[in-house]
Amino acid sequence: MRINITLASLFLSLIFSLLFQEAKAADTIPSDNSPGINRKRMTGLIAGGVLLYGGSMTGLYHLWYKDYARDTFHFINDNNEWLQMDKAGHSFTAWYVGYLGYEAMRWAGAGNTEAACYGGSLGFAYLTVIEILDGFSAGWGASGGDLIANGLGSAAFIGQQLVWKEQRLLLKWSFHPTEYAQYRPALLGNTIAERAIKDYNGQTVWVSANIHSFLEKESGFPAWLNVAFGYGADGMTGARSNPDFYGGNALPHFERRRQFYLAPDIDLTRIKTSSPFLKKVLKTAGFLKVPLPALEFSKKGLKFHPLYF
Repeated sequence: MRINITLASLFLSLIFSLLFQEAKAADTIPSDNSPGINRKRMTGLIAGGVLLYGGSMTGLYHLWYKDYARDTFHFINDNNEWLQMDKAGHSFTAWYVGYLGYEAMRWAGAGNTEAACYGGSLGFAYLTVIEILDGFSAGWGASGGDLIANGLGSAAFIGQQLVWKEQRLLLKWSFHPTEYAQYRPALLGNTIAERAIKDYNGQTVWVSANIHSFLEKESGFPAWLNVAFGYGADGMTGARSNPDFYGGNALPHFERRRQFYLAPDIDLTRIKTSSPFLKKVLKTAGFLKVPLPALEFSKKGLKFHPLYF
């Protein structure tokens, strides 16, 4: 259930991203030498953030917690679930929400350091509140592993912004439909949209490294070309193990395995364009891994994918 909440939070942040991109004019993020905070923008940002936060938390409460019994605050250990794909999802979400928070703070006039520390922490703060709600739910519990994953995602964003003043290592996400959801649709999803949220078998979390940013400016290497390292998992019809039966029917045996990927990637945020609309689209979709050829490494050996997403 926790991945539903995590990715639902991501989709809500995407809505904010679209609104934010629409609200700001092209290239209006101030430099570190700008006069300072734009009070009008900061006031609007805080008001919009409070409304979005309150609305999303209210929605999550009614969707996931309202019909379940409450308990005293407690922790659970779910670190062995889903071959840690849920933890990778937490880190990715914390990083991306921090990225949105940073961009919003910069738009409002904050300097790089201030925006990185405050805006970049937004993902950890937001997801921590969800862990607290989990901790008071009898059906779940707060997860120390989730908190660590959230912290790693936020630290990855803040650290890069403080050291390099840019994100040279992007966290990205991709999804493809799998055969497993048909066997447990209530858990893994009925529709494509549900499966994109629930089915870990089809999700891959990537670290996409921008090669140009590590080279001399005169290198001539394309600024938009990245190399990406992905992590995924396969063969899972249950969180900790695969059940033999579901709904009175025998399930096929699937071997649970980790998958590691190596692939080229495109940093959409570094593509030069004079179109304000296209710039918004590229920046908003920058968290998606571009479908390209990939090498997969797993216990089954090496496999080449002509096109992988």
